[in-house]
Amino acid sequence: MSHVTSAVRTPLVTGGKTYADVTEDISRQVEGKPTREWTIAFTISVIVLLYGTACVFWTWWEGLGVWGLNKTVGWAWDITNFVWWVGIGHAGTLISAILLLFRQKWRTAVNRAAEAMTIFAVLCAASFILMHMGRPWLAYWALPLPNTFGSLWVNFKSPLVWDVFAISTYFTVSLVFWYMGLIPDLATIRDRARSKVSRYIYGAFAMGWNGSAKTWARYEYMSLILAGLSTPLVLSVHTIVSMDFATSVIPGWHTTIFPPYFVAGAIFSGFAMVQNLVLIIRVVFKLEDYITIEHIESMNKVITLTGSIVGVAYLTEFFIAWYSGVEFESYAFINRATGPYWWAYWAMMTCNVITPQLFWSRAIRRSIVWTFVLSVIVNIGMWFERFVIIVTSLHRDYLPSSWAMFHPTLFDISDYIFSFGFFFTLFLLFAKFLPVVNMAEVKTIIKSSSEKLPVSVSGVAKGERVANPTFNKDVE
Repeated sequence: MSHVTSAVRTPLVTGGKTYADVTEDISRQVEGKPTREWTIAFTISVIVLLYGTACVFWTWWEGLGVWGLNKTVGWAWDITNFVWWVGIGHAGTLISAILLLFRQKWRTAVNRAAEAMTIFAVLCAASFILMHMGRPWLAYWALPLPNTFGSLWVNFKSPLVWDVFAISTYFTVSLVFWYMGLIPDLATIRDRARSKVSRYIYGAFAMGWNGSAKTWARYEYMSLILAGLSTPLVLSVHTIVSMDFATSVIPGWHTTIFPPYFVAGAIFSGFAMVQNLVLIIRVVFKLEDYITIEHIESMNKVITLTGSIVGVAYLTEFFIAWYSGVEFESYAFINRATGPYWWAYWAMMTCNVITPQLFWSRAIRRSIVWTFVLSVIVNIGMWFERFVIIVTSLHRDYLPSSWAMFHPTLFDISDYIFSFGFFFTLFLLFAKFLPVVNMAEVKTIIKSSSEKLPVSVSGVAKGERVANPTFNKDVE
């Protein structure tokens, strides 16, 4: 009597991979020489970084007057870029922590790259904090340190001080989470290393990992503890960033909807950036069997949900501005849509509200090209959202005689370009010297979520199975 089977879920690992295949496929880019594509991309990133670094130092040397700021618009591209980069960092923590707690298996192939993206994005955001201080050598004044200046302490009532605590905590926990997940894979690279230098370096960072049952148990406990610590951070960090604006009395900022609205927007833009990075990684490193269409579709569903939440938030803002009966609040929103910055507002609405709705189509949701293009559009739209919130709320205040326009200068643009050079330089170094997919976690889902159950001798690589037909029998 033959067995009748039904595929309940589409496999997350295709190609009938064994455990040995997983190790070979993912370790290949770490152990091999840099490819031509990687070298070209890294060279471009370093050139952009060097140009941006020169512009940042010139900004500090000359002062913030080289930016397009004026007496009315005191915050513009600097804070826009800060909020944008912090938002991008949110997807990594959500994939790592919340999806781990909910036991979502599709996270295993994308969590490593997403966590790395989080850390590098937070560093880029922190660079804008230092930039807009103007005097970065006094940055430590933002910390509540004992000092020799008498009773000079930070103002704990200021959301800018809350930012310091939120971002530093977020960075620390994300870094520890990312590094903890790397340890088993670093040990694998250590054990496969052919040179003494590689074995020593990877061995030092593997911290004596021996793969025993007790070691794995402690690893699992620590992952759950860090996931529990990280989950509140997904909500709290961008909530505190939103309070930079929501605790003020400026029309367009003084609203209680900002915390959930900013968190949804952060996850929205973060997942879009993960898509862009992951789609490039899967092609360049030939990881199509591990980062499958199922992973891409799952992330597109999250983008559709969070994009819809952001769209509802935009409409709610307009309704509350009208319902409040405050003419200044109403004018702030009418000015956004019809004033001199109307083009930025409608770019935001098109990119963030209308465009993601295309993902309701299954064909578009599962298309590589459409996903990549729409993810780029989403991140453009989320940058415009931050620009609209910050600049349009400031440039026309209560006194018409003080109304002004903000026009970015070369240094506004160049300092933003610096952050891209910084981000992609770090990400490319990560992609070359560390496994971009979590080998250890992918192996845990091979039996339950692969296209075909592994053969009985699962330590044998695919090439050896082809040579020996006794390993090619299907498991019934």
